[in-house]
Amino acid sequence: MTEISEDARRNREGWTRENADFTDAQAGTSWAATEITWGVFGVPEASLGTLGQVRDLDVIELGCGTAYVSAWLARRGARPVGVDVTPAQLATARRCQREFGIDFPLIEASAEDVPLPSASFDLAVSEYGASIWCDPHRWIPEAHRLLRPHGRLWFLRNSTLSILCASDVGPPTTALQRPQRGLGRLTWPGEVTVEWQLPHGEMFRLLKRTGFDVVDLVELYPPDDAVDHDHYDSFSVDWARKWPCEEIWVAEKRH
Repeated sequence: MTEISEDARRNREGWTRENADFTDAQAGTSWAATEITWGVFGVPEASLGTLGQVRDLDVIELGCGTAYVSAWLARRGARPVGVDVTPAQLATARRCQREFGIDFPLIEASAEDVPLPSASFDLAVSEYGASIWCDPHRWIPEAHRLLRPHGRLWFLRNSTLSILCASDVGPPTTALQRPQRGLGRLTWPGEVTVEWQLPHGEMFRLLKRTGFDVVDLVELYPPDDAVDHDHYDSFSVDWARKWPCEEIWVAEKRH
């Protein structure tokens, strides 16, 4: 693996712990899902239409974790490659590949520096992977390099509003907790990990400057039957019914 940043080392440490505490045990459930859903409350892709047709596409998942998104896409005829910086997460993904009989390449690397040729993919995706755990000034240009002309970038992250309202010790409040000006690299009390959360204007300009055209931005709200997540308590259903807790960005590489 190529040399990684100190932030990536911190995130690898944090996700090694998270994999042992939660994601390894839950990976099989995610891999077995027959429907594509997004985010903490499982919003169905069928109700959003953000991905488009994936059959016969070469897809790279940046920050794939246990790679269940890649598995969902593989079942639908895509040719995915998963990239993640955490060996423990990739070990779980390989176990699930054996259990479910779905095989695709898995590469240990940071999404900020992927050891693959330029213009190799039609679609780059990141659901809470590179989208929040890597420096966007590095991973978004890397995604652009990896995509073919007119390839699409799809990513899901926290909404800007949820970050502005998030307290340091619990779920979002109904009042602003931090300024939007200067929002970017974030650390949380008691957490080793490092997040990146650019506000909308900065994200839009970064995508444009990198060579992408934004074609969709969808703010997510919970389905009617959603309940509070039993592990991720960053959002409550009650809060998320009033304000978007997550958002999906879709952009197209110009040339």
